Amino acid sequence: MIRLSNITCKADSKILLQEISTDFAPGKLHLVIGPNGAGKSTLLKVAGGQLTPDEGIVQYEDKPVATFSCKALARIRASLSQHMELSFPLKVAEIVMMGRYPHMGGDYGSKDLQYCREALQLFDLEQLAARDYMSLSGGEKQRVHFARIMAQIWEPVPRCCRYLLLDEPLTFLDVHYQYQFMQLLKTLIQQQDLVVIGVVHDLNIAAKFADNLLLLHQGKLVCSGSREEVLTSSHIRKVYRMEPEIYESADRYFLLF
Repeated sequence: MIRLSNITCKADSKILLQEISTDFAPGKLHLVIGPNGAGKSTLLKVAGGQLTPDEGIVQYEDKPVATFSCKALARIRASLSQHMELSFPLKVAEIVMMGRYPHMGGDYGSKDLQYCREALQLFDLEQLAARDYMSLSGGEKQRVHFARIMAQIWEPVPRCCRYLLLDEPLTFLDVHYQYQFMQLLKTLIQQQDLVVIGVVHDLNIAAKFADNLLLLHQGKLVCSGSREEVLTSSHIRKVYRMEPEIYESADRYFLLF
């Protein structure tokens, strides 16, 4: 579990996050939504230990994240940022192997190779393993980075959760791969030691796949909970300044604008 307690972040005089408290439990897909500038990426960086809040505390299993060394944290927590670009002519397999660096004492071993192969297979990238990363499309590059961060936390850790943080992971993906990736996340969280937090913009994807939604606005947590609790007409009017039409059935919940 990741626990955020009274988190406040500032940039000069601007408040980016204000007194946010929430828990991210394993076995659930947590999706963060909100308009541009709401604080979504800042929240993810704080949860990942990449940004120290001005006030409040972040805990991983009741242990403050500030007490982890960078290498120890990287062995259990993998993050995908909004802008992941490389300018080196590396092969796809070499980039995926980067995910194993926190676990290596020196050169990679047979276990690292195995995990990278399995991560490549997970994202249908085996046929691209020997390709130059620079020759790939935007969507293919995104899938390579998915494989890299999964290779980073591939192996379960005794008596500890693993953490996957994804900032706008659907960028560059076509509709097929967007839905395929979200379905894959739903499968992965069945491993009850995995905490997954993602930032998305598409409210219908959030409604379809999230187990827990967090709605941010102007650095504040407006509400959190199920899609029925969060994606209401009043919340959407307040945060997005739009009037939605909400359609709900036994197995579907979607919005039109």
